[in-house]
Amino acid sequence: MKIKIKWLFIFGIICLHTSCESQRKKVNGVSFVASSDQINFKHTLPVKEVLANFVALMPYAFIENISSPEVQFNASKQWFGETSEGVEQYAEKFHREQVQIMIKPQIWVWQGEYTGLINMKTESDWKKLEKNYTKFILTFAKVAQKVKAHLFCVGTELERFVVKRPEYWNDLIKEVRKVYTGKITYAANWDEYHKIDLWNVLDYIGVDAYFPLSDEESPSKEDFKKGWNKYKKEIIAVKDKFEKPVLFTEYGYRSVSYTGKEPWNSNTIEGNVDLESQKKALEVLYEEFWDESWFAGGFLWKWFHNHGQVGGNNNNRFTPQNKPALEVIKKAYGKIE
Repeated sequence: MKIKIKWLFIFGIICLHTSCESQRKKVNGVSFVASSDQINFKHTLPVKEVLANFVALMPYAFIENISSPEVQFNASKQWFGETSEGVEQYAEKFHREQVQIMIKPQIWVWQGEYTGLINMKTESDWKKLEKNYTKFILTFAKVAQKVKAHLFCVGTELERFVVKRPEYWNDLIKEVRKVYTGKITYAANWDEYHKIDLWNVLDYIGVDAYFPLSDEESPSKEDFKKGWNKYKKEIIAVKDKFEKPVLFTEYGYRSVSYTGKEPWNSNTIEGNVDLESQKKALEVLYEEFWDESWFAGGFLWKWFHNHGQVGGNNNNRFTPQNKPALEVIKKAYGKIE
């Protein structure tokens, strides 16, 4: 009996250690919004306090409209955190706190048009766009290598560009790997990730996880769980097809009524605050995914540098800062089973 108990004890220790290692390896990330100035300890501390071990740093480039091939970045009028210099400074401060980095260059279309609709009218314009986008991406791939970023994202929600120009994207990823030695992904929108084959040449299946889960004004946890049934099966099918881990390159919910209906919708700025729905939605997401061995983790959308001045109980936006959802995130990111 003593021998049996001894082995059960040893087995339990091994299981606990394995579980701790698995949790420690999860990407428990936040999407850190760029500011107009440098950051310091007071900006990184709240990220550490929520037990995040990764931040996504997001340098931006701008195009005039969805058919323009011109890509502008590192411009003098941009906020500091959106530039090469800013990304390096942010990365240095977070690495000092043992927080890992994903560099995630993104496109912003003036007037706020959706990037997934970017589509050139001529072959000549496609070539110009590809040349300009390559310059943008390789600039920050080199920054990623310089700051020893653990992850690099080659694009965010660019469905038509990716679907229509597959050879270009395969070549681009090869070029990135020449200058950057870390792990690479692409951030596909929730309705895009299953339409593309880039996962063959990437390290993670990246999904911006704004799946519509419920039409209810104030969904219950059960409503959110039911909403995930279909989508989780589809995610697993893509994961099985490409045999790559899944990373939520973005995930999050607004603290607003009907938050599960169109989670991507950021149009309504004021009113209809629903802190409890944001909390429930996040609880269910963590319960559904964070214990799955094939799931790599994710980056919460979104986190502002000036923690004390954002969010709060009257805010209906994505940030969980100074809201009840913050404790949900901290519990999930600090979980050890």
